[in-house]
Amino acid sequence: MNFREATIRTFQRKGNDRIVWQPRLCYWYNGNQVSKPPSEVRQEDLPYPKVPDRYRGKSVIGVHDLLNASIRYSGEGAGVGVFGRRVDQDAGISRETFEEGGSSITITKTPVGNLKTVRRGGYPAEFPVKNPDDCGIMRYILDHTDFYFDEENFRYADEVFGDRGTVQSFYSRSPFQSMIVEMMGAKNFFIQLHKHREEMESFMDYIGEWEDRIYDVLVKCPLEVLNFGENIDANLASPRFFEKYMVEYYNKRIRQLHRAGKFCHIHIDGAIKPLLPLLDLVEFDGVEAATPKPQGDVEIGELKEGMGDKILLDGIPAVLFIPVYTRDELRKFALEVLDTFSPNLILGVSDELPPTADITMMELVSDVVEKFEP
Repeated sequence: MNFREATIRTFQRKGNDRIVWQPRLCYWYNGNQVSKPPSEVRQEDLPYPKVPDRYRGKSVIGVHDLLNASIRYSGEGAGVGVFGRRVDQDAGISRETFEEGGSSITITKTPVGNLKTVRRGGYPAEFPVKNPDDCGIMRYILDHTDFYFDEENFRYADEVFGDRGTVQSFYSRSPFQSMIVEMMGAKNFFIQLHKHREEMESFMDYIGEWEDRIYDVLVKCPLEVLNFGENIDANLASPRFFEKYMVEYYNKRIRQLHRAGKFCHIHIDGAIKPLLPLLDLVEFDGVEAATPKPQGDVEIGELKEGMGDKILLDGIPAVLFIPVYTRDELRKFALEVLDTFSPNLILGVSDELPPTADITMMELVSDVVEKFEP
């Protein structure tokens, strides 16, 4: 049975003769300049464990093949996205980006006003939406924005993946998470929600309605498994907010996807323990990137109890691949995850393998998975 078949059978709950080993490696791959051959890399310039020459010059797919591992996302395995947004060229919307004082500044101009975004070191320093007035400008932008599926990119990714996995993708966040991660930032969002609750809730309702056009596309696309790329952290999406603003939204969208014959999972890569009692309320097939201790905030047994029969995607904390932990500690942890969650498991790294990881410790997990009987 190949990885593509085994991945789908895991979601179908049909049982497998193997556990799918599906680590996400791009962070490590890019940080270590793995695409370059050994002759072009000075290891002393990289503050990370030495990458064995057998990995040098390999593609991301090539590294997965060396590890006998499956791959998940089109953007990571094939370097292409399968979904996108397109702004109406006749809507009078333009963007200007320039550098100033070490920051990247983007001004989005519209007929109803302008929005300013600032990034420093690749991270947001100023979000585009600051107040309810800016919500009106963002509404205009979204009114003139479409969501589309890229058939050509999908066909390319599907060919690159072959039997290594089924092509998956994430797309847009839920209204609540969009406000925190993309539009306002957590601090200002909570301030504005407290001061202008009616206006902010109305805008989140609007985003939810706008996303109908996203799901009209998703239910018709050929992807069999879709990811809600939410980046949930219970310190921000607290149980109170999760239940009030997210549960109903999630279940509405999950049911749309299920009716179309698709499976879906949610990305919860931050604190999860306070949300465990609420996971029963949402109908996701699986949870991606849930992170046990010593990196996360839950024991493996607690996570299993909270998730019930939901599928765990990933499960081994990324820090265990850093050389401060021993190979025996990693082996023991991997076996505990396998024993606890099999067969409802697609094993991987929670969340991604860091540049500081020792890739030979990934080989250890490959060997553990190869010998494990579900």
